[in-house]
Amino acid sequence: MGLPIFYLEEFTGNNTVELNEETSRHIVQVLRMQEGSQIQLTDGRGRLMDAEITAAHKKKTLVKILRQQSIAPSENKITIAISPIKNTSRFEWFLEKATEIGVNKIIPLICQRTEKEKLRTARLQQIIISAMLQSRQSWLPVLQEPTLFKNVLDNETFEKKFIAHCEDGVKNILSIEQKGSNSAIILIGPEGDFTSNEIREAIEKKFIPVSLGENRLRTETAGVVAVTLLNFK
Repeated sequence: MGLPIFYLEEFTGNNTVELNEETSRHIVQVLRMQEGSQIQLTDGRGRLMDAEITAAHKKKTLVKILRQQSIAPSENKITIAISPIKNTSRFEWFLEKATEIGVNKIIPLICQRTEKEKLRTARLQQIIISAMLQSRQSWLPVLQEPTLFKNVLDNETFEKKFIAHCEDGVKNILSIEQKGSNSAIILIGPEGDFTSNEIREAIEKKFIPVSLGENRLRTETAGVVAVTLLNFK
């Protein structure tokens, strides 16, 4: 089991770092760590640091950086644009699992049938950070602001572009379509699915209709399945 790992939002390059109150409290009051104990820090941009506690304080613990290394990002560049759902806890579950599996960017996708457009971005960001640390990764997925469906179609360019929908029609198997590509985006619609017009517009923009399996999935489940298939091509 490795050293406890924590998120350091800003790293200026100094050898001595003051940790924020939340991290300090966890180190001192939960883990009961003291001066001389070692931890790891990551800035979520590929930097992983070993550090030693020099002053254990529940509001501003100080650590000394002992060594650092750069972790290469994954070759798979995966973006998922997924509609927020009414059940906030289920959407948060998706964010956690997608981060653990491995994703580069998450775009809350505002579609015609999206029922929840306002999100507590700060809370969602913290969930992603916690999932990154729990899975011992050093790259933090980007959580984009909620974005209109048409803007995602117009502004995102990838090697492969997919849309998963529930309407009848010819659909390819996602895991087969992804082969040979290192950069992909997939669109996952709201609980009422994409409209026929949205599907048509996506196909006109070269998005490939794909199947995630025989069963009809909830939005958040479809998101997790999609990220998994795109990761393990």
